[in-house]
Amino acid sequence: MNPLTYHRARSIDEAIGLTGVGAPSLLGGGTNLIDLMRKGVEHPSALIDVTALSSEIEATGDGGLRIGAAARNSALAAHPLVRSQYPMLARAVLAGASAQIRNMATVGGNLMQRTRCLYFQDAAGSRCNKRSPGTGCDAIGGFNRYHAVIGASPSCIATHPSDMCVALAALDALVHVAGPGGKRRIPLVDFHRLPDERADIETLLEPGEVISAVELPPSPFGTDSGYRKVRDRASYAFALVSVAAGLTMRGGVIEDVCIAFGGVAPKPWRALRAEAALRGGPAIGEAFDAAFQGEFSDAAPAAGNAFKIELAQRTMSAILTQLSGSAS
Repeated sequence: MNPLTYHRARSIDEAIGLTGVGAPSLLGGGTNLIDLMRKGVEHPSALIDVTALSSEIEATGDGGLRIGAAARNSALAAHPLVRSQYPMLARAVLAGASAQIRNMATVGGNLMQRTRCLYFQDAAGSRCNKRSPGTGCDAIGGFNRYHAVIGASPSCIATHPSDMCVALAALDALVHVAGPGGKRRIPLVDFHRLPDERADIETLLEPGEVISAVELPPSPFGTDSGYRKVRDRASYAFALVSVAAGLTMRGGVIEDVCIAFGGVAPKPWRALRAEAALRGGPAIGEAFDAAFQGEFSDAAPAAGNAFKIELAQRTMSAILTQLSGSAS
């Protein structure tokens, strides 16, 4: 057994101070962390409970939304402002887990959850650079049906598991963090790192920094947005492919669009090249397919997951076709 201590932080400053002692882990709902501790993947010397930090979900002065890091996923999905102004986010959260998990999981914890790669979770028998840097990656050449087809590296081909973060990436969310060096805001699209030779460094958080909130700017898409998830079974499974998208039309032409993918990369994948290709053009299948091909031109699937590329293309085309019909 790994001995550890437990502290409940009453303020963001207290949480920051406690992170500088030993090798602690921040504890929100614990739906990912506790599981990894039981499997011998995580070995914190202390748990710092941050559920007493802000859980408020409130409108900002510019018409956006500020979500406290300790807000429960269930509260986020049910909030009237989220449902009316950011429906893709509500749908992504509801697609991500069972009601029991949503009632426990926090927004900050969702951002920090780790991959569900089987080799990463097999601490006793598998090589994993994310878990033990420099040991190798057994997913490469192993069972990799669920792994990344874009943005991976020779050190890691695991995917990021979050549904919520895919919608946040599409919505241009900002992550508010505080630490010994002060406060800063990190765009969600930059918050998670792609793997390089240090696949274990997964975010841009500096030592001692704590997530305090997530901020959403006003969305131009509103109800003309959605989230579509494809998985192996209809119950709560992780995505093979997911797409968060929003679309506005004017005179039969795409005025604005946002697209983000889940299940295909080591981080939520914002499809900036595809968006740029679609703006100002017609909302037709040929345009959707061409934009997708440009976005995934650097795709490098593993032996067992090449099907994800066509699946992602079809899923993106389906949701954009649906949205263009309602927006036109």
